[in-house]
Amino acid sequence: MHIEDLVKLAGGINNVYRVLLPEGHLSLAVEDPELVGALPSDAVLKQVISEWHIVDLSGDPVSEASLFDLGRKIEARQREKIKQFSHPTSCQYRPAWHIAGPQGLVNDPNGFIYHQGEYHLYYQWSPIGCSHTDKYWVHTTSQDLLNWEWDDVALTPSDWFDSHGAYSGHAVSLDNELMVFYTGNTRLGEERHRQTMQCAAVSEDGKNLRKLGPLIRELPPGVTEHIRDPKIIHREGRWLLFLGAQTTEMKGRLAVYHSEDLHHWEFDRLYGDELGDYGYMWECPDVFALDGDYYFAFSPQGIDSGSEYNTVPHQNRIARLTFGDNDEVMLSQLQTLDYGFDFYAPQSMQTKDGRRVMCGWMGLPDEWTQPSCRSGNWVHQLTALRELSSENGKLIQKPQKELETLRSEVREYELADSCVDLKTKTFELHTQLTWGSCLRLFEDSAYFAELLLDAENRRLIFDRSNTQLEEGDTIREVALDSDTVELQILADNSSLEVFINGGEAVMTARIFTPEAATQVSLKGAAKLQVYKLKAPQMPYLR
Repeated sequence: MHIEDLVKLAGGINNVYRVLLPEGHLSLAVEDPELVGALPSDAVLKQVISEWHIVDLSGDPVSEASLFDLGRKIEARQREKIKQFSHPTSCQYRPAWHIAGPQGLVNDPNGFIYHQGEYHLYYQWSPIGCSHTDKYWVHTTSQDLLNWEWDDVALTPSDWFDSHGAYSGHAVSLDNELMVFYTGNTRLGEERHRQTMQCAAVSEDGKNLRKLGPLIRELPPGVTEHIRDPKIIHREGRWLLFLGAQTTEMKGRLAVYHSEDLHHWEFDRLYGDELGDYGYMWECPDVFALDGDYYFAFSPQGIDSGSEYNTVPHQNRIARLTFGDNDEVMLSQLQTLDYGFDFYAPQSMQTKDGRRVMCGWMGLPDEWTQPSCRSGNWVHQLTALRELSSENGKLIQKPQKELETLRSEVREYELADSCVDLKTKTFELHTQLTWGSCLRLFEDSAYFAELLLDAENRRLIFDRSNTQLEEGDTIREVALDSDTVELQILADNSSLEVFINGGEAVMTARIFTPEAATQVSLKGAAKLQVYKLKAPQMPYLR
């Protein structure tokens, strides 16, 4: 049966919202089964969980060209349908200078790159409600890494190879093209069997992406369908592609492919055995060079967090990566990237002046019930950009230098077992605390977040038990060995990012307290330097 005939039987293209190829049979998901016409003997209408599918049983071959044409028609409908969600809602928790979606759920940053004089940052977006539904990519651009503009929805879940989501990936800047790589996710049948392919799209103008389809269609040996999030680098004359993977033995590993042309890929093998049973899945790999060394940032699932307070399976880590003579990979010197609550799926890129900056998802995969969902129909945001460097063998993370241009008035306070009302929840705070001190932020008579310096155990405890948080852990900790603790804190309405001792450690958190909770109090004595932060120009992002 021709695709055009099946579309007619389905009630026309306006009644089709998904195309699938389960076991080689063309299947169209329809919005209204009542609009489906009388079916011939070689087609059937059936319910698959909550969807109605019209399935071609004829076994006739389906050309990929005709499938691609159908995907463009579905894409046009999807783009029209989600326009209503591209307008920002008003909400007290909405950030002033972080990237957040206008509505819906935001997760992983993607395709972070400098290309032809402009910075590009994509992010995954579920536009309809605060839940993980079919994922789109949103494209944002900036000239200065500070003022970001919504360009458009870049990728839609419109094709047979990505019908349930355009999952995470990276970008490559070529002479005249911007090429993005991503994982196409589909779910087939009553069992929702996952089908995973590594896909690509290309842009000649830096804005509009043209899908190329799947470049890697088959799973490598010994791997489940949980293999995703391609990262591409060029090294010694050839391209390397890295994927986070899960083995059939339920171990997280790094899959590596090689290519000469970015289109044809040869599987090398899985790496990471030296880490042992280090979780059941590795997500969002990022491989990059920094100060002459290579690093591997990733999001392992199911590892021991190292803290009794950290109960979630989703973690962040970074390791040193060493290449052998034939690009064999060796991982070592694991450490935590962020000790807070909400830092996942980070991506980095090199700026035009040579800095390595990183952006993460301020959220976690299994947490989406928060006050912003009810007050503004949105949840999650991206983190502040942080600059990475290496000092005496330590990875250092500091806020991007561009944030200094947002500083307006500065005030200094000397607190001794006292408080001050800042009259704002968007600020940058600098202080140096002694052990035994306790700093409270976003405070009113009932709510606050707390940073406690536990003198006995020499650890900083971040406690958000007394906030409006509806889901997630409430305590995090990090061990410190300094005589005093220097803090640089970035606050933005519903988030706190705490940079400790010049960037030796970082703790990121979503913090929900009432709009009027603008006090800061201190048990102990210290000087506070506080900058109010202006909002940059960020159309459609706030």
